[in-house]
Amino acid sequence: MAFARNGDVEIYFETFGPATDPALLLINGLGSQCVNYRVELCEGLAALGYFVIRYDNRDVGLSSKMDESKFDVRDEEASLTRDRRSRRSYLLSDMARDGLAVLDALNVSRAHVVGASMGGMIAQTMAIENPERLLSLTSFMSTTGDPDVGQPSERARELLLGARSTDRESYVATQLECAKVWGSPACFNEEFRTAVAQEAFDRNFCPAGVGRQLWAIRASGSRTVALGALELSTLVLHGDEDTLIDISGGRRTAEAIPGARFVVIEGLGHDYPPQYWDQLISLLETHLGGEQV
Repeated sequence: MAFARNGDVEIYFETFGPATDPALLLINGLGSQCVNYRVELCEGLAALGYFVIRYDNRDVGLSSKMDESKFDVRDEEASLTRDRRSRRSYLLSDMARDGLAVLDALNVSRAHVVGASMGGMIAQTMAIENPERLLSLTSFMSTTGDPDVGQPSERARELLLGARSTDRESYVATQLECAKVWGSPACFNEEFRTAVAQEAFDRNFCPAGVGRQLWAIRASGSRTVALGALELSTLVLHGDEDTLIDISGGRRTAEAIPGARFVVIEGLGHDYPPQYWDQLISLLETHLGGEQV
């Protein structure tokens, strides 16, 4: 197993394709492990001529868990009113540095960066704070951190903030319910979803990490002004059936970044099921093709 280090934090990663090809870094969403970027999808991207890298964010999968931080929501609320963070929490900036640590471990100086959902927020942060490390940016089903856009539907919010699963059975049931609420409506496959949820639970189960990641999103604030200073080839993708992060978040992202291309994917919810892999690979092929080095 391969790990990168960002200070005391260990980040697990995997790669596909020759290391001599241009690097393509895939960043996961809230509570999502690197295996959500399925092997077949990664291999499809590698077949285009890219060195594909997927990794577990801190607090999920095989990467470090921040349990020792003794996270307390009330303490964090108080710190947020003072300086946006306390010593016990982390921000999207810290998670962006985790991704850069993966690139460092692989001796990759610059990479194409693709982030989905919270991963899009991390990718945006990486582009803002370390633009010299990116060949291009793709922000997928994400948003800018502005409270007036990208908000979930009422039912999606209830599920997102509801009681956490405690065992394998309840975890799988919750994942199936989430897929029905914010997944792509025409693509729901209970057998596939069940298998993916079981795999994720058996690989690692850290419900407290989801809360800490949610806090990182909230405490990091808006990126809109900073995105306006980017000079980077950017693709913004969003499904028109997304009920977890409303498509207005994608539109605001594209509006904020000079020259960004905004593509609405019809029928796509807040997921990337196999039925859309060919379309996603094609969109990325077009976007990344002009930026290879």
